[in-house]
Amino acid sequence: MSWLLVIVSTIVVWVASLFKILNSSRSQSNAAFLTTGDKKNVLLVIAHPDDESMFFSPTINYLTSRRHNLHILCMSNGNADGMGNIRKDELHRACAVLKIPLEQVKVLDLVDFQDGFDKLWNHKSLAKIVEEEVVNCSIDLIITFDNYGVSGHCNHRDVHHGICRSYLNGTSERNIEAWELMTTNILRKYSGPLDIWLSILSATQYRRGQVHCLLNEHPKKSFLAMSQHHSQWVWFRKLFVSFSSYTYVNTLKRIND
Repeated sequence: MSWLLVIVSTIVVWVASLFKILNSSRSQSNAAFLTTGDKKNVLLVIAHPDDESMFFSPTINYLTSRRHNLHILCMSNGNADGMGNIRKDELHRACAVLKIPLEQVKVLDLVDFQDGFDKLWNHKSLAKIVEEEVVNCSIDLIITFDNYGVSGHCNHRDVHHGICRSYLNGTSERNIEAWELMTTNILRKYSGPLDIWLSILSATQYRRGQVHCLLNEHPKKSFLAMSQHHSQWVWFRKLFVSFSSYTYVNTLKRIND
């Protein structure tokens, strides 16, 4: 009987969480992030094709639905298994689903930025590339991984450190904000939409305006976008997208200089 009560309670909370997501456009947790009338040029810096769909889709859906001008800079083409060109094309298809113009998606294939757990990226070189992109695209705001990078992948972490170096080099002096996707613990990471409540609660611990929770107003679009990455769309990634809290909510924290 106790197990039945647990199962029923879990189902009720899941339904309540999904209802919260579907009505998130009216949520105060969303209301304070980039709500000015002017469109902003936003640069999302990721490490590999599929990072945008696996980890940042709530942020992407939030920005595009409010007509901000989103650019994606992908530091590698994900060529660890020799499928770099395929994965680049998959990223383009995913971005089409996410309503990001193809001309605003840049995928690099440089010797110093190759995909792999044993590939360490130069933070100084990465910062220089980001700074050039900021100037060329008149960027107002940068979004990327935090210092753990959700999964702990060294490439994710190097992107974060490169952004921080760029910020210290003077990006902040040009009034360009930088925000990081906060990593959650393992239990929250696989709690699906249930994590939206903990995310909103944890955001209250920070100074006002320092952290924002962005709920995914279009979770179906996130699944469709990830499915465009055919080479990566294996059973365990299908489970990940289904149960990952990053499919349903992103908590962004401002990177301070």
